[in-house]
Amino acid sequence: MDPSEPPPPVTEEEDFGYGKFPERRGAKPKRSFFSTSLFTYNHRCWLMLKVALDTSPYAQLLLDAMKHSGCTVYKDRHFVCEDCHKSVGGGFDAATSQIVLCQNNIRQQSYMNRVVTHELIHAFDHCRAHVDWFNNVKHLACSEIRAANLSGDCSLINEMTRFKFGLKQHHQTCVRDRAIRSILAVRKVSKETAEKAVDEVFNSCFNDHEPFGRVPHNKSGAKHAYRNFRNRDRYYANL
Repeated sequence: MDPSEPPPPVTEEEDFGYGKFPERRGAKPKRSFFSTSLFTYNHRCWLMLKVALDTSPYAQLLLDAMKHSGCTVYKDRHFVCEDCHKSVGGGFDAATSQIVLCQNNIRQQSYMNRVVTHELIHAFDHCRAHVDWFNNVKHLACSEIRAANLSGDCSLINEMTRFKFGLKQHHQTCVRDRAIRSILAVRKVSKETAEKAVDEVFNSCFNDHEPFGRVPHNKSGAKHAYRNFRNRDRYYANL
């Protein structure tokens, strides 16, 4: 997952979301201790990450897919637990090929599982395609669409308030809205620019289900997709 070339210089005007992840820029973030210590935050984050990688079929499928694509993921190299802005749960740092987990914001295992899955989809896209994260907003939009579509972010359980759109339109509406919000969180662009980028690539990226093969709407669907993925090589070997 090491980048083949260094990223372009980051300017103050367009910091590509680093303001949400202060430790990425060497800043000293404000710590929130409450009734626990920083060590406890960090220790809990790593324990929850281990559970996610060991038990989530979403994460397990993505880890296998990355390995098959020549981008083996190592927990100690490609994941970091850091304090972040209160509005984010995690992020993918393309410059270092690291997934940032926001230890001060992730407090439930189910949320950790979704954050890990969402960011692993970005890492998978980073591995398999020449994604220009820094300069091409359409590339970013495509990966955000795929991450929202395939990670479980838009499952009915997580988006109960969106029933007003109707079951048929719920998922697509959620994916589009989440992709736009994610772009605005990491890029200093207007809402109109983010909406245009998402709309222009939506159909092709929404229908790109790799490596799942289909949209896994729940854990059972993810397990089924993982079984199918593991059987791909076996099937082709017998042809």
